Amino acid sequence: MKFEQLQKDMIAAMKARDKARKDSISSLISAVKKAAIDEGTRDNISDELADRVILKELKTAEEQIASCPAERTELKAEYEARAAVIREYMPKLMSAEEVRETLETRYADVLATKNKGMIMKTVMAELKGKADGKVINQVVAELTK
Repeated sequence: MKFEQLQKDMIAAMKARDKARKDSISSLISAVKKAAIDEGTRDNISDELADRVILKELKTAEEQIASCPAERTELKAEYEARAAVIREYMPKLMSAEEVRETLETRYADVLATKNKGMIMKTVMAELKGKADGKVINQVVAELTK
């Protein structure tokens, strides 16, 4: 559904002659297709895969904004516009409370070990793309104290 929505929105941007929006969506589509080919699911692109790629692309766009020199205002504006378009497609991420609840209910046995590395390895497999890695890391750090 998400991938098809990206394609429809790109066509709409092309018809509206909105080059900046079309370019941003086009780069998202290309990144999703590349990730799908890398994972061997070229014909059946899942929403989970699209969400992961969108989050990765948003992180890249935010890094570009942060590293852009202050005197390059036109370039920074371009990066910010790209990030704004990507944010429209960003999946809703779990809050710290939701992450804590998930960890305490599903991973109580792993949390009992107090081994942060093992906990992160186990948890990230399920929560990757559903919650921000920094939030997961903070919650795990609090729970292993």
